[in-house]
Amino acid sequence: MPFTRRAFLAPACLSLLTTAPLTRAFAQGYPAKPISYVVAFPPGGTSDILARLIADKLGPALGTTIVVENKAGAGGSVGSEQVSRAPADGYTLLGGTISSHAINLHLYPKLGYDPVGSFMPVSLIGTNPLVLVVRADSPYKTLADLVAAAQAGKPITAGSAGNGTSQHMALELFKFKLGGQGLTHIPYKGSGPALQDTIGGQVDILFDTTVAAQQQIDGGRLRALAVTSAKRLATMPNVPTIAESAIPGFEVVSWQAIFVPANTPAAIVSRLNSEIGRILASTEMQERLAKLGMLSQPMTPDQVQAFQKAEIAKWGEVIKAAHITLS
Repeated sequence: MPFTRRAFLAPACLSLLTTAPLTRAFAQGYPAKPISYVVAFPPGGTSDILARLIADKLGPALGTTIVVENKAGAGGSVGSEQVSRAPADGYTLLGGTISSHAINLHLYPKLGYDPVGSFMPVSLIGTNPLVLVVRADSPYKTLADLVAAAQAGKPITAGSAGNGTSQHMALELFKFKLGGQGLTHIPYKGSGPALQDTIGGQVDILFDTTVAAQQQIDGGRLRALAVTSAKRLATMPNVPTIAESAIPGFEVVSWQAIFVPANTPAAIVSRLNSEIGRILASTEMQERLAKLGMLSQPMTPDQVQAFQKAEIAKWGEVIKAAHITLS
């Protein structure tokens, strides 16, 4: 039988005609059971805090229960790989981050998932600058104190939420720009344990998101030396930026998003995007995010994917230029 465009398209058209009603019917009955929201980091960190805030509102909005599960490891790679293999039925959500869905691709030679191809974006939760903190009784009273010690080669231990996280990248860029050879990276399995060891004095400094660190700063257990945003934050007006104080042009902003496995029905993705968008736009959530230093940026799934691809390209260039390798 000779090959023709009509013959090639016919099976595909028939498939669309037969599966489209089934997809719509499936979406109309969604959700019919509890939904798992996988956080690829330990409890107490930014992803965990945001997941629980959203789950508390999303469950009632969908008429079901959202169960938050922490699956930590390898800068978010362990939990992300698990979700990439989950059924594409809308019952498994993933809190994806700048590390799991942009940075890790350039750091892990055998990543067990494709940050773009293995997932369908649902919504961007928002962006969040980082803050450089030390314990309350640290000898580093200002950023200038720390910079002077780093440039003099003084041994300084620096924690992070894990290899490949935005916290790790901020540290490596800081080290690269200053030539601080005495700075030693100590990766943790999430912000929670990294914060506790910084408070306890096991590590000297820590870059972390304002979402995770704000409460400890307000409680007087940590001292904020600088923020990684281009401008000072309204929530920390007296804390200088690294760009204005030490390294012109220095800027690192973390981000959080929600993903589902690739091939999840479009109708389900659309509903999740709509419900999460309403939650993020509510006055209550806007106020809570603002107090955490988080900027909410509503996006469609297509916009999230375009943003993600741009971040992948950006961090690939940064990692190559700074010769960043995993420790």
